[in-house]
Amino acid sequence: MNDLNKRIEHLEQQISQQEKLASLGMLSAGIVHEIQNPLNFVINFSKLSSKLLKDLEEALSEVREAFPEASKEEIDDILSDLKGNIAKIEENGNRVSNIIRGILLYSRGKDDYLPTDLRELVHEYVWLSYHAVRAGYKNFNVSIREEYEEDIPLVDIIPQDMSRAVLNIMNNACYAVYSKLKAASDSSYSPAIKVSVRKEGEQVRLVIEDNGTGIPDEVNEKLYTPFFTTKPIGEGTGLGLSISKSIIEGKHNGTIEMETKVNEFTRFTISLPLSQKK
Repeated sequence: MNDLNKRIEHLEQQISQQEKLASLGMLSAGIVHEIQNPLNFVINFSKLSSKLLKDLEEALSEVREAFPEASKEEIDDILSDLKGNIAKIEENGNRVSNIIRGILLYSRGKDDYLPTDLRELVHEYVWLSYHAVRAGYKNFNVSIREEYEEDIPLVDIIPQDMSRAVLNIMNNACYAVYSKLKAASDSSYSPAIKVSVRKEGEQVRLVIEDNGTGIPDEVNEKLYTPFFTTKPIGEGTGLGLSISKSIIEGKHNGTIEMETKVNEFTRFTISLPLSQKK
């Protein structure tokens, strides 16, 4: 009887937890929907402003000769700055919109495969990781070189899951170069991360490589073990690579491979099929 009561109590706790998670999901969905509406205005008005600015340039070009040389240069500088500002507003507005879309997919709890521009997703989350790490570590900086092959077809992935995998691996790369920078005895070390996406046959290959601390053999053996981490307490959960492996191999029928040399580099190579067989 005691065992039965314990099982009932355990089930009640599980149901209560699921209800809380469902409520949290509904709350998150409501919040992001409220954010999406004004964000759409920002994106749409930035596009409209870009068109108006183009019209203004054409109008000014017709009377350009009437202005003094100094005024021409000033007008050109202002127009150039405005174009740059508007482009940044639209770019970052679209970036936030993509993040909101991912949150909505999470809150719905759906694992839908969607045809996705992997280059765009990787680019977005590489820089999201960089800025997040930079906010956490004072004076952190790294050279990021991106190489994205043109004309790669859309890839069938679960965007919110794949973005999480990219974020996890990129976070580790940033941590590796930051750790090496802190330990460097001179100023000759230049932190660098290379990211590439290319098509190979019926697969697409993503490579994230850093020139950081590398991974020793004793750590390599436990690399994908849940809760194993070499980071200080409070800086890592030990779940990032374990979750990433599950996402790539378990959910996307892909592979993840790692090559490393201590104090020289670490390279993660992710291979994914272009389409998921139904």
